[in-house]
Amino acid sequence: MSSSVIRVSEERLDATLMIVLEGELDASSVNDVAIKLRRLVENQAKRLVVDLELVSYLDSAGINLLFAVAGELSARQQQLHLVVVEGSPIERTLRIVGADRAFPMHASREAALEAS
Repeated sequence: MSSSVIRVSEERLDATLMIVLEGELDASSVNDVAIKLRRLVENQAKRLVVDLELVSYLDSAGINLLFAVAGELSARQQQLHLVVVEGSPIERTLRIVGADRAFPMHASREAALEAS
């Protein structure tokens, strides 16, 4: 049984926490990512931007994590924004499940940072 590998890196930009994920966000990696995300987000951050540009695979466990984190942030008056490659399979999947209606999706980090 192989386990997927995902890298999580962070960058703080004023009131925004940028998290870059690289690899596969699936059932075998989602718990590690969830722990890291929840540990990194603090009350001072106005919003969390999760960059999925380098994510090569996203399954239902990863999608559920994004919705759960968005709900947790919303309860604290914070926002989740996603960076997703336009036209990618991940963007199509997220649109099918309604993620684009649940939280803002952007084509680039710059666009996410410029959004209010």
